[in-house]
Amino acid sequence: MYLNTHSYFSLRYGVFSTEQLLETAKQKKLKTMTLTDINNTSACMDFLRLAPKYDIKPVLGVDFRNSATQEFILLAQSAEGFAQINHFLSRLLMKSEPVIPAKAPKFPDTFIIYPFKKILQKGWTLGENELIGITHLELNQLRFSPLKAQIHRFVVLHPVTFSGKVSFNMHRLLRSIDKNMLLSKLPKDEQGEEWHQMLSLKELEEKFRDFPEILQNTELLLESCQIELDIDGSVPKNQRCYSENENLDFRLLRKLSYDGIPYRYPEATDKVYRRIEQELEIIRQKGFVSYFLINWKILKYARSKGYYYVGRGSGANSIIAYLLKITNVDPVELDLYFERFINLYRKNPPDFDIDFSWTDRDDVIEYIFDRFPHTALVAVYNTFQYRAAIRELGKVMGLPKHEIDVLTRAKGKFDYHSLDKLSQLVIRYASYLQDFPNYLGIHAGGIIISEKPIQSYCATFLPPKGFPTAQIDMVVAEDLGLYKFDILSQRGLGKIRDAVNIVEKNQGVKLDINDFRRFKEDERIKDILRNAKAIGCFYVESPAMRMLLKKLRVDHYLGLVAASSIIRPGVAKSGMMREYILRYRKPERRQDAHPVMLDIMPETFGVMVYQEDVIKVAHFFAGLDLGEADMLRRGMSGKFRSKEEFTKVKEKFFSNCKEKGYSDELTAEIWRQTESFAGYAFAKGHSASYAVESYQSLFLKAYYPLEYMVATINNGGGFYSRELYVHEARMNGGIIHAPCVNRSWLETVIRGKDIYLGFHTIQSLESNFAQKIIRERTKNGPFESLDDLIDRVSVTLDQLIILIKIDGLRSMGKDKRSLLWEAHMKINGVSFEEHMPLLFKTPGMDFDLPPLPTTDSEQAFDQLEHLGFTLESPFDLIKDHEPSLLLADDLSNMIGKIVTIDGYLVTIKNTGTSSGKRMYFGTFLDARGDFLDTVHFPPVAERYPFSGPGVYKITGKVMEEFECISIEVTAMTRLPIIEDPRYAA
Repeated sequence: MYLNTHSYFSLRYGVFSTEQLLETAKQKKLKTMTLTDINNTSACMDFLRLAPKYDIKPVLGVDFRNSATQEFILLAQSAEGFAQINHFLSRLLMKSEPVIPAKAPKFPDTFIIYPFKKILQKGWTLGENELIGITHLELNQLRFSPLKAQIHRFVVLHPVTFSGKVSFNMHRLLRSIDKNMLLSKLPKDEQGEEWHQMLSLKELEEKFRDFPEILQNTELLLESCQIELDIDGSVPKNQRCYSENENLDFRLLRKLSYDGIPYRYPEATDKVYRRIEQELEIIRQKGFVSYFLINWKILKYARSKGYYYVGRGSGANSIIAYLLKITNVDPVELDLYFERFINLYRKNPPDFDIDFSWTDRDDVIEYIFDRFPHTALVAVYNTFQYRAAIRELGKVMGLPKHEIDVLTRAKGKFDYHSLDKLSQLVIRYASYLQDFPNYLGIHAGGIIISEKPIQSYCATFLPPKGFPTAQIDMVVAEDLGLYKFDILSQRGLGKIRDAVNIVEKNQGVKLDINDFRRFKEDERIKDILRNAKAIGCFYVESPAMRMLLKKLRVDHYLGLVAASSIIRPGVAKSGMMREYILRYRKPERRQDAHPVMLDIMPETFGVMVYQEDVIKVAHFFAGLDLGEADMLRRGMSGKFRSKEEFTKVKEKFFSNCKEKGYSDELTAEIWRQTESFAGYAFAKGHSASYAVESYQSLFLKAYYPLEYMVATINNGGGFYSRELYVHEARMNGGIIHAPCVNRSWLETVIRGKDIYLGFHTIQSLESNFAQKIIRERTKNGPFESLDDLIDRVSVTLDQLIILIKIDGLRSMGKDKRSLLWEAHMKINGVSFEEHMPLLFKTPGMDFDLPPLPTTDSEQAFDQLEHLGFTLESPFDLIKDHEPSLLLADDLSNMIGKIVTIDGYLVTIKNTGTSSGKRMYFGTFLDARGDFLDTVHFPPVAERYPFSGPGVYKITGKVMEEFECISIEVTAMTRLPIIEDPRYAA
């Protein structure tokens, strides 16, 4: 009887989850239920999937509205009708500012329901399948209306949006958030009515007792709607064939695989051929052939354009992916676990995460949309989280900003009962609102390529990214059998590509960055790894990774593959990172592992390190079949929807272990380790893919460190700020120059060992001004004087001052202060939209000024202001401080002693203890530029907090663990810097 029901995917309007809506319908003893969210179909597939569990027949449609004004409702008579509705909604949502028309197009497989008041106002003559929806409050008006003659067109229109006073209040708050206005100012026409709740059939029939025909019409309408849509996720819905048919596809996949053997395996063994045939057969049986071929086609295009890419994910365990150049990881060499990649029990295809440079990715996505007909990006449901909910609710309830700030910063640290009533309401409703969908965003890289049009399942919309995006997320898509292709961007690849080009330009050397076999045996690379000198290198430069590499003494490929996964939070959380290090360094300790675990994972000494280890433990240790084992892995990683099925598998894990004779303590411990790390671990092939890219960047760092640092600076850095990469270039012999109007470009450049920072490093310098300088200099030569610059480039005074202060005009032979005087006299604040070249140059005025030299400290402060860091040593700016003579290298001789040392702060990592208190790990540079690591336990962290960038005086105890040295801090103070000499009296 309900033709207009809303879930909370009626964004910033509805308050029901799909399950709550169905549960309410079941309580009211409904047998048929519609879902008509406002301009949205995100919940429709879940509604279809879940409705049978509640013994409810689902009917799908869309409530088309402009803001809160209902224009009409479209209900699908069939799956074809649902697709027609989605196509129509998609066309509307592809506009930057969608406007719903007053009248709906006539679709053959839909019903159109107009509100009674609208038909009264418009006086339209309705056609077939066009109906009039009426509420019980409008029935008296109908009695005296000429429309009563069309009683056969009338159906019950009783909106369902909330379930009581609290949810009505939530609805009003959501509407206020959506309209960005105070709750007290929210107009009536922007919200629903409090009676928009689900009644029992008996109550609804009572309200319409004088118009039984309307009830009968509504029942007949619902009976005539039959959505038969294949939503069985076990059958892939991706584009079924790459070529004309599946047999041709398989022949092509087989041919491409065998064509790749000479390149990948010049001396292929029987083991290689057996694995190829095994994989091909299972890929064919599971219907994943086109999935592989589509990935191959995408990457063939990328290679034709010269794009660098890395293929990773569980698909990197596949020899077919390796032969097709989807990945660069040899699964035979690494003995990658075949069943993690694919097995007959696995419903979804393996993951291929394809990373491109951030400059290349959009072109690849555009190619995919052009090449494959039924393509869309995957949405993400951006939800209200605590702080955002507090801010939004605080605003619409009229709380002052400072009170909102207190509530957002102090989660759980205030006495709720001491708050005023308004603040209590904000806290209370924020808890209700948490995890509600707020708006639809775009998945980081997920693309679906469907056999049918995407609109068979949902509508699409056009976000700022510019590509059609499905109104469903990856979980719903996978439930349907629509498995995404991940096309991601990564700055590390841009660094590698640019570094190769810079090396060729600066040194005339052409590099083969794919000569991976040589990199694995290179002694320079091994030395960098052993000594953790990998600043700037992909995935191995962070403080935590630097410490781990030292502890493991990593100097080979397999060691780096393991380290790439061990560093993940789950291994550390399970306590097995430390155990792995101990077993790595002390072979005798490996016997502490359970014999079965050691037998399953000999390479990692019985420690779970990789994602497939979850499957191995579940399969070999606990006796689950491979389907159950993979279900366990997905459940632990948050990718499996059914809690019931996961619970059954968990129970079987424990019961099987009991039957095998394992003690309850051992089973519980193995489960704890598995559960704590499974959601964060990498597949081994994924780690190996990362390691390949790490080796490429390590090679460049080992042999061409200056060029590589320039590429790193130009690609936005990495783990650290740009300042550290400038420092690293200097430590490797680079001569760093501030930006120069005659030598710099938009990006940083290198000539020999001279590195000229680019205009992009200057904060507040407008890009179009920098580009004008470069264009004019390229066309007509260097700038000879300030007058020459002003004559040739239109410039505002504020932009010129920035350029002078950064010493960008130093090549003109005048000091900065003189240039500043001249700039103020000659520009006088005038700005030109377009520079007009002069036919005759008039000589510029020259001012007879005395020498006005600039000190190093003034230079440093100008750099701090306009670059964000100084090219001088920050230690030279410390005020009235006797510098510590102690350096990081000296600490190895002072283990266990209390020391005081100066350190320039690089980065901080904060973490929580088991008791919930905050502690920190600090990374500093000593006066010589070497790294210094610190540990700040909660009492010290609270007493001596970090207080921003700068040089700190650090006191603490020198500690050593596995040859890694750090200082356990007992006291710390940030040292004051000298007064800014530019403004000194």
